[in-house]
Amino acid sequence: MIGDVGTPVLKAALAGLAQRQRVTADNIANVNTPGFLAGRTDFESSLRSAVRSGSTPEISGGSTARSMEPTNTNGNNVNLDAETVIATETGLRYQLALNALDGKYNSMRTALRTS
Repeated sequence: MIGDVGTPVLKAALAGLAQRQRVTADNIANVNTPGFLAGRTDFESSLRSAVRSGSTPEISGGSTARSMEPTNTNGNNVNLDAETVIATETGLRYQLALNALDGKYNSMRTALRTS
């Protein structure tokens, strides 16, 4: 798959999703920690920008920033329900990207066997 743009995009997406999963797990672990502000990971904007410009996306975890959502009385703003939804959605997206990458590698294996 020489010159394939999809593989680097999928690898960058997997790295970003893995980082989001780590940040979400940290948020959940600190749900009762006074003053803890939930983290939010953004990799989609840089990935989208790289794809639009035709450049190879950088494989990194994206950027993580603290959420500025309102806090409860102890200064913590982790919402367990929202974090659970984010964790589930991230897991599903990760599996989808992994399946797509696996499909690319299966195609490559098939092509090598028939040559």
